[in-house]
Amino acid sequence: MELFDRFADFQMDVLKEVGNIGAGHAATALAKLLDKPVDMLVPKVRMVAFEEIAESVGGAEQVVIAIFLRVEGETPGNLFFMLTMHSAKKLLRNLVGIEVIDHEQYSEMELSALSEIGNILAGSYLSALADFTQLSMSPTVPALAIDMAGAILSYGLIQFGRMGDSALLIDTKFLDGNNEVEGRFFLIPDPESFDKIFAALGVQCP
Repeated sequence: MELFDRFADFQMDVLKEVGNIGAGHAATALAKLLDKPVDMLVPKVRMVAFEEIAESVGGAEQVVIAIFLRVEGETPGNLFFMLTMHSAKKLLRNLVGIEVIDHEQYSEMELSALSEIGNILAGSYLSALADFTQLSMSPTVPALAIDMAGAILSYGLIQFGRMGDSALLIDTKFLDGNNEVEGRFFLIPDPESFDKIFAALGVQCP
């Protein structure tokens, strides 16, 4: 599908606004969980081809921490939230107050904190998109993995079956004073789900 040619700037602005609403919901939920202010930004939203997902986080061999899950409802698909190892350590230290001692191994508490953050993000973004499109979308229980980006995406293909050939990429920034932590959120709708989402956003599909 020639999705990129048909997706005009104003439609990307709509998706960025959806991302900002989701980030606002996630920041509120995280602030309650952590009992401290949390600021989040969505600096960029774009469409990428499936094969470009790994490249956007540093390449297929880049080791990342990923929270991934299946999206169920009217527009089924797959969702990944990816952090580089460096970003994950900064997130734990700056946002959660956990100092990672071993940079190669993560404790159950550290992994649990990252999984919960990913779960809140996924739920918040999906809720914002569902509200905006009036389509039902609900996340399954998330799984967490530490591996090369290419391996995680390959596992996702095996675990969830056939994926769409394009992904909605939402850049996410957590702000703590002068510190920024970047993460990337990928929504990969099943091929048959794209038309429903685009139609709900006012994009005509052939």
